[in-house]
Amino acid sequence: MNVLGINAVFHDSSATLVRDGEIVAAAEEERFTRRKHAKPCVPFSAWELPVQSARWALEFAGLSPEDVDAVAYSYDPDLAPGDHATDVTQDAWEPLRTLYARRFPLFLKTALPGIEGARVEFVPHHVAHAASAYLAAPFERCAVLVLDGRGESASGLLGVARGGDLEMLASASLPHSLGFVYEELTEHLGFHRSSDEYKVMGLAGYGKPRYIERFREIVRVEGPQFFVDGLDYRQFVAPRRDGEAFSSEHADLACSVQQRLEEVVLELARWLHAQTGERNIAMAGGVALNCVANARLAAEGPFERVWVQPAAGDAGTSLGAALFVARADGDRVQPMRSAALGRQWDDDAIERWLQTAGIAYERSSDIAKLVAQTIADDGIVAWFQGRSEFGPRALGHRSLLANPRYARNLERLNDVKGREQFRPVAPMVLEERAGEIFIGALPSPFMLFTHRVREEWKERIAAAVHVDGSARIQTVNREREPLVARMLDEVDRLTGTPVVINTSLNTAGRPMVDDVRDALECFGSAPIDLLAIGSFAIRRWNAFASRAERTMVAAR
Repeated sequence: MNVLGINAVFHDSSATLVRDGEIVAAAEEERFTRRKHAKPCVPFSAWELPVQSARWALEFAGLSPEDVDAVAYSYDPDLAPGDHATDVTQDAWEPLRTLYARRFPLFLKTALPGIEGARVEFVPHHVAHAASAYLAAPFERCAVLVLDGRGESASGLLGVARGGDLEMLASASLPHSLGFVYEELTEHLGFHRSSDEYKVMGLAGYGKPRYIERFREIVRVEGPQFFVDGLDYRQFVAPRRDGEAFSSEHADLACSVQQRLEEVVLELARWLHAQTGERNIAMAGGVALNCVANARLAAEGPFERVWVQPAAGDAGTSLGAALFVARADGDRVQPMRSAALGRQWDDDAIERWLQTAGIAYERSSDIAKLVAQTIADDGIVAWFQGRSEFGPRALGHRSLLANPRYARNLERLNDVKGREQFRPVAPMVLEERAGEIFIGALPSPFMLFTHRVREEWKERIAAAVHVDGSARIQTVNREREPLVARMLDEVDRLTGTPVVINTSLNTAGRPMVDDVRDALECFGSAPIDLLAIGSFAIRRWNAFASRAERTMVAAR
């Protein structure tokens, strides 16, 4: 079976191709259109359709639209809310129902001529989220927890998966939504709703939970259900406008909501464990991108292992929908081995781009060693290698790298990216060395948990340590990421520190770099010392010098 998974119309449009149960390709539309979260500046219902990502996925697999057996769409219009939903009217939803039920096949026909023969399957939003977790996780059986803002008329799912089949045990219904609690706080603090929640999580580390008792009244848990009543952030602090300074009240509010979110996730997980008796849990949905809550669940919760889908937000529902339909049609679905599921360029294609750009470059026989030397010399490196990552985390394919030993490098990287100075950056470490330096759930290949930094290492990796003594780490497996491992070995040899700072290769408000043109544009617009792209190295002083200046330098 060739199954094309689609997430469309709302935020984070994406496409995934699953062939014979194997995940072949997955990408967000933003990587092609360069509009973050696939949000053009037009009304909500007109967000981008994954036209380019779907075409690319088929092209990458060597398929034509006629080869697609089924299209799995991560939304079921029959489950859309109507008059029973207190926050959404029937009139408001009817145009969307029409769009989903009637126009979706038209979109497919227009975007992918020849696909008309494919069967279209509507997969409920939270089922798609769940499938992206339990079918992609390395478990034969597990508890399943999905929490987000909304999908149709629900905001969450609790279940158990055994032998590839999902049994739903409970669901959370609108208007009660943990995702909306966090989204509304994000907007109240002057950030962009439905995309900047991670900024609130970072800000929370600077605050104290002085409002926690009030939030325990506002957000209640009864068994598998949670209820949100009386939420009005204005009772704590006035809304912050974008550009205004942050106060201690803002940080305390963020901290209080963050702590209550962690408590609710723990309570729901304990109910799930009591009901299922399972040793492992798989998670998805936007709330599952909260790595602080994930870490607390791993440390204090009842499950032995916690696995989180690296594309846990709505982009990942294209993957889940495709896996769900493939499994239902009898394919043996394979677990997710890597998040590197996007586009790639070989050295010949990269060099053609560099020659077209007229930029000075050198070909390296050992790019990892060259990059390690630059990092040891305290340079900032743009690292563009292999297939791009699916999901919001840079995992060693489209990354900015720096030396963690100097605390100032946190400020340097935030300046490069043009973002708030309270934002932390992430340490990348070899899997076998992680336990020496960090305390928490290991291994952690997808950067979805925070870890405590051991006291003796805090000063040695000062730029990687958040204000609360934690770090959101990525562990690197030698067999799966040999080039990154080689670079880390060289950094360790040169500096005595087996850790490198890793943050996404982009600047504020822009999607993560995906193709060669994006990499060159980012390198040209930000104070980055070296671009390591395939086997090629581009040095900033050389790239932007005139030919005469380069000749003079070479003559010296």
